[in-house]
Amino acid sequence: MTAAEQGTDSAQVTLWLCPNDGLSPEIARLLAEHWLDAQEQRTAGKFLFERDRLQYLIAHTLVRRALALEAGLAEAELVIWRSARGRPFLRPTSDLASRGGRVLDFNLSHAGGYNLLGIVRRARIGVDVERIAERDENAIATIVNAVSAQERDWVREAEPGPERDRRALRVWVLKEAYSKARGLGLGIPFDSFVFTLDDEGGVRGFTPPADDTGRPWRFLELEPVPGVLVAVAVPADGNEEAVVHLNHGFPWSRSAPLRFLLPEPVGGDTYAAAA
Repeated sequence: MTAAEQGTDSAQVTLWLCPNDGLSPEIARLLAEHWLDAQEQRTAGKFLFERDRLQYLIAHTLVRRALALEAGLAEAELVIWRSARGRPFLRPTSDLASRGGRVLDFNLSHAGGYNLLGIVRRARIGVDVERIAERDENAIATIVNAVSAQERDWVREAEPGPERDRRALRVWVLKEAYSKARGLGLGIPFDSFVFTLDDEGGVRGFTPPADDTGRPWRFLELEPVPGVLVAVAVPADGNEEAVVHLNHGFPWSRSAPLRFLLPEPVGGDTYAAAA
């Protein structure tokens, strides 16, 4: 049995995939009133359209509920700060330190009516979710033009239509997840690092940008709902196995999640030398 399977939370990745209809508008507004801080309340109030405001409320009440379960604190007690680039993170607390746990890191993505939240206790995490049907021909062309020549060639090997769109979005969600894990967002050129993907799914190789050649990464691709693509990026800690817990819906209950291992590390000097 691995350390993660014995309950060591430092090697565990927790994912929550929650559709917008997983929480009613009335409950979302009520929870937000009690859980969100003043800055979040101000942000929610700036949306012109109610659908966009509800999207924000559902996503951010999801964050607070899931982090509260992980941290053992009340939702309203969580203090969320932002980096200079706008990446949110949970302020460390003495309560977490007294339990011997590392600081929780989290990342949020939403698209096509779905919210994806990733949580770890080690290093950083980046996640992204995209719905294939949400992208038109121009959007796919923009994605293809933004990635590396190698990735572009791989996408164009597929016939125009759904299969090519799927390949383009597979590359894109991985790019987004990696850049978000780095805390750089769109600050890193998407043609400066390269994914080598299996046609049927999975990352076979990773060539990082010049400023990140020393460490390996683990990348996960999922399609938990037909037509909804998910990517996860976390730095690898040697060859230690990492367990993923995938939960669906809003975190009201402790129903058993799907459990599986993160794929093997790719990239990094050590792994490149061994290849």
